[in-house]
Amino acid sequence: MTLSVKLSIQELTLLTTLASDQLFRREFIDPKMPGFKQNPPELCLGKKLVERLRLTADRARRMRYLEKTVLRSQ
Repeated sequence: MTLSVKLSIQELTLLTTLASDQLFRREFIDPKMPGFKQNPPELCLGKKLVERLRLTADRARRMRYLEKTVLRSQ
């Protein structure tokens, strides 16, 4: 199943930052807590997802910049 969600560039950037922070916590902080059980496949999936979100946000920023540049030159 696939979902589609509309986000502004600012929202996507914030979501990516929050997800990245949470992954850092899961990888480096949570393992020091008593009873913590790691889930390496989930951590790997999360890292890949954050990378996809970052690439999407970067692409959207570039497109927005190019649109503004083209509009100014006309």
